Amino acid sequence: MANSILIVEDDEILADNFCTYLQRRQFDVMVCSSAEDALPIIEAQHPDLVLTDYCLPGMSGCDLISRARAMDEQLKVIMITGHGNVQGAVEAMKAGASDYLTKPVALAELKLVVDKVLEARRQEQRLSFYQRREAQDSGLTGLIGDSEPMRTMKDMVRQVLAAEERMAGEDLPVVLIEGETGTGKELVARALHFDGARRKGPFVEFNCASIPSHLLEAELFGHEKGAFTDAKDRRVGLVEAADGGTLFLDEVGEIDLLLQAKLLKLLEDRTIRRLGSVRERKVNLRIISATNCNLEQMVQEGKFRRDLFFRLRIITIKVPPLRARSDDVLTLAEHFAAQHGKRYGKPGLRFSPEAKAVLRGYSWPGNVRELRNMLEQTVLLAPGTVIGPEQLTICRDLLAGAGVTEAAASMVTGGPLGLEDENMSLSDAERDLVVKVLGKTDWNISKSARMLGLTRDMLRYRIDKLGLERPDRHQH
Repeated sequence: MANSILIVEDDEILADNFCTYLQRRQFDVMVCSSAEDALPIIEAQHPDLVLTDYCLPGMSGCDLISRARAMDEQLKVIMITGHGNVQGAVEAMKAGASDYLTKPVALAELKLVVDKVLEARRQEQRLSFYQRREAQDSGLTGLIGDSEPMRTMKDMVRQVLAAEERMAGEDLPVVLIEGETGTGKELVARALHFDGARRKGPFVEFNCASIPSHLLEAELFGHEKGAFTDAKDRRVGLVEAADGGTLFLDEVGEIDLLLQAKLLKLLEDRTIRRLGSVRERKVNLRIISATNCNLEQMVQEGKFRRDLFFRLRIITIKVPPLRARSDDVLTLAEHFAAQHGKRYGKPGLRFSPEAKAVLRGYSWPGNVRELRNMLEQTVLLAPGTVIGPEQLTICRDLLAGAGVTEAAASMVTGGPLGLEDENMSLSDAERDLVVKVLGKTDWNISKSARMLGLTRDMLRYRIDKLGLERPDRHQH
């Protein structure tokens, strides 16, 4: 589809030359002689580019730019000024022009500037598209689950967002997100950004464990040409790229002590210095970090700076592991089954009662990420619309590595659980599993919880929910 260009020029010969030249190069061109005539065309036709003279009868070219960009802030404008009229070019750029040309205009130069401005417009549209798509998949709606631990965490996120909205653009507090690997810490960070006050700014994510420690500084803070052996060009770091938005530092516990000092300076002063530079730059961004490490223990062991630890945890959000929110397992499983089913052309997939019991009974040491990835294979290989327990590739070795006995692993994965009863309901299967494990441990709550991969509180909650009571030892 040809780009549309509106030429606003009162010199008929010049306007005709521009029009003929651009039409021959496959542009859709409209022409008018005044700003007053141009405005209704811009409002009705929404051209991709406006090419306007500075001196027009009536309203000036600068006034046209201001009025036109008030209608469409994405509109691109090229201003044509008289030879040597530097002041006109400056005014045009201040008014919102993307570029300018001086008379007499060489047609080859016109083509170069038009191509450059339209390419910039395409890049902005692509970026805007990806930002909108990214925002649609983020936010609080991306945090799936209605269990008590998830409701508590989402309520805290809402409180933080509400407080930030009242801060009127001030520096937002630093947030530390804690949780096991695979729990969804990145989704929480995205919710804080895309539902927060800086949603229109960039969201820059960096995994601190993804590259060697000696390259981290250049990646974060950038470098000048010649700063080190391979620094052949100047490079902007991720901190500067996040200016006006959010920098998300995942696995922040992996940063070495030397770089921790520089991160602390960034948090305190909001300034950075590129490698090889003598000049400090001010940045305006909010920082969210995440870790699956015990930072308090690392502080005690001298592996993490105490001052940085307290600076990072102004607000701390803990993401619960999946084993502590097992009421959400089936909701998540159905969500991922539908998601993968759409991808692989297998709509309408559902889980059998026996499969649901397996999903609910497993401790998920890899958390939500393990569930999502396991179900991708399950969906890909599913022969029909009903997913049975034998199709769930549960990692029994990980169960044993997480402190779960082989006997409990066998129960969880459908061994002696009695799932051969086709009419068994999900609640019956869950009840049977809990009763079997409690019976094996003589109702030792701590030992049973370890076998099931649950916390003591979660097991007690299930015992109360299922109405279980310890049998009288003297009954025969």
